[in-house]
Amino acid sequence: MTNENDIKILMQSIGKKAKRASEILALAPTKQKDDALKAAAAEIRKAKNNIIAANKKDMDIAVGRGLAGAMLDRLMLDETRIESIARSIEDIIDLKDPIGDILSEKIRPNGLKISQVRVPLGVIGIIFESRPNVTADAGTLCLKSGNASILRCGSESAHSSRMIHACLVKGLKKAGLPEEAIQLIPTQDRAAVGELLKLSEYVDIIVPRGGKSLIERVQNESRVPVMAHLDGICHVYIDADADLEKAVSISVNAKMRRTGICGSAETLLIDKKAIDSHLTPILSALHEKGCEIRGDKDVVKAFNESREATEEDWGTEYLDAIISVRVVDGVQGAIDHIAKYGSNHTDSIITENSKAAEKFLNEVDSAIVMHNASTQYADGGEFGMGAEIGISTGKMHARGPVGLEQLTSYKYQVRGNGQIRP
Repeated sequence: MTNENDIKILMQSIGKKAKRASEILALAPTKQKDDALKAAAAEIRKAKNNIIAANKKDMDIAVGRGLAGAMLDRLMLDETRIESIARSIEDIIDLKDPIGDILSEKIRPNGLKISQVRVPLGVIGIIFESRPNVTADAGTLCLKSGNASILRCGSESAHSSRMIHACLVKGLKKAGLPEEAIQLIPTQDRAAVGELLKLSEYVDIIVPRGGKSLIERVQNESRVPVMAHLDGICHVYIDADADLEKAVSISVNAKMRRTGICGSAETLLIDKKAIDSHLTPILSALHEKGCEIRGDKDVVKAFNESREATEEDWGTEYLDAIISVRVVDGVQGAIDHIAKYGSNHTDSIITENSKAAEKFLNEVDSAIVMHNASTQYADGGEFGMGAEIGISTGKMHARGPVGLEQLTSYKYQVRGNGQIRP
């Protein structure tokens, strides 16, 4: 038996187990699912030293591979971040179970009662790269929404993800739910991803989180519907009517709070009418924080510490302390730039002009559009979802942060008393 056949057999087995587990989860009462989550959070706290030790192995390997600082930040776990993982699970416990919700109900003239009822998607495959917290976020969100999950972490986070996954499995066992409800693919062989993408008999949807090459591969090869989390090429537009203090603080936070997350601003757009008043204070604040400025000719002329941007910069997700800066002709110029170079993720306008704000909010075609707020708020937890599997940048089946409700579908229940169709 070849290695390729071994992996195919492995993935078929994982798919079958997930399908069986999903049938149990779909009918599991809320309390049983919450008991599993509560136990998992406790296990993660109990295992924090082991998780940190496993994470150190991942970090050492990542440093040896020459990963950039922002990528190391995404990978790193300490006591604070592990506690945050546990709290995120507990936040999910506090959220309403969406399964069984009646979305609409009507009685037809013939007496048929038609109800639209929320149900789980079934089995969800999640492919992600360097952030080990996704193991907990994805697994627990799927569990609460009645879905079985198959997780494929990147090689960068393998040790950390395995340790976190073990805690989730202990939680399932303590609650009397099948441990196959949350499975972590045990091999880093790339062929496993290819086999996962073929499991249309068992898997209902694939959610990829990672770089452009991963997303493109999944979209090109998958026989299963894909809910894509594409590049986070996020923009902050500084309008002529922006409050300077807000403009500075939001721009710095949007770029520099955490440069390695998908909600980090990659491009700053400045109204040409705001060059004299806003450009230097904002760019100086960014520069002081260690951010490299790549600007168009107007920016380079006005700010000595900048270098000239290339055409490639406008469509680059740096995930690092680098930002591209362009001067645009008002809010329409910003909208046009975002339409050409954006990734439909998250974009923000800073202005005290309500008309300009509404135009931006209505005309920018992104999953998340903001007014006077940092793009770093593009996060399911900040949206009150407890956590998220990712930010969906498409329009089918969900858009924006993917939380509990976005991991469900619906079915129609029709109740009659003997009606036949004439």
